[in-house]
Amino acid sequence: MQTLTENRVLTAEQIEQYERDGYFIARGLVSPEETQKLLDHFMQMHEQTVPGHYEPPAWEDCNDDVLRRYPRIMMPHRYDETSKSQMLDARYEGVLHDLFGEEALASQSMFYFKPPGARGQALHQDNFYLLVSPGTCMAAWLSLDDADEENGGMFVVPGSHKTDIQCPHVADLRVSFTTEEVDIPKGMQAVPCHLKAGDVLFFNGSVIHGSYPNTSSTRFRRAFICHYVPQSMTRMSGGYYPLHTFAGETLEREVADGGGVCGTEEWNALREARGTGQYLS
Repeated sequence: MQTLTENRVLTAEQIEQYERDGYFIARGLVSPEETQKLLDHFMQMHEQTVPGHYEPPAWEDCNDDVLRRYPRIMMPHRYDETSKSQMLDARYEGVLHDLFGEEALASQSMFYFKPPGARGQALHQDNFYLLVSPGTCMAAWLSLDDADEENGGMFVVPGSHKTDIQCPHVADLRVSFTTEEVDIPKGMQAVPCHLKAGDVLFFNGSVIHGSYPNTSSTRFRRAFICHYVPQSMTRMSGGYYPLHTFAGETLEREVADGGGVCGTEEWNALREARGTGQYLS
């Protein structure tokens, strides 16, 4: 039987860097031809819509909010074979296996358009939402455009995966399309991740991360994002089931109750604030 070390696709130095910082960038993991095909696929999905799943409003109904015209596509793997195939790509499987130290299971997929002028997403931690236990979730963030500060690229806080999951406060909805925001721990700082199309940013579910508005007048910042959990986990938030193995099987585990570190009451208050303007000032 081969050992975990013998099966590795990452070097010991790459795994050490991930364990230190909480994230790892697989440069050029997806080819230019593949990224272009994915871009074409999702832009076509946006133009043609997917009845019952993805139906963005006409521009005249968007109140000049470009994100309403280009909303996120949530869980496309549940109805779109291209998305499911990308989520279960064997190249992801190898990296995830090395970073988790065990088999990974897929739980979520999303596509972000982030057109010019779009707001960002306030700093947050993914496992606040997924509530994976034991262990944590992990994101695989495939950049389909070159991404930097100008077009609203990703920021991460190195080492923040070693801190606790925080109970967030409300974000400034003038610059963030999500309601929740966490603070950067003392002694740490957010750093930009400069990504080329085809790079995949893998990061621990406790890593504080987010993005700022897309200030470019011409450039999108499109990304296909999936979340994974370790095989050994026993519970998570119910909305992310079923889980998928890389062999194509589906399974479920226990549903995590309550609102995690935030508590159910405050969690519900934050959730109810989504889509309102009550925190604008």
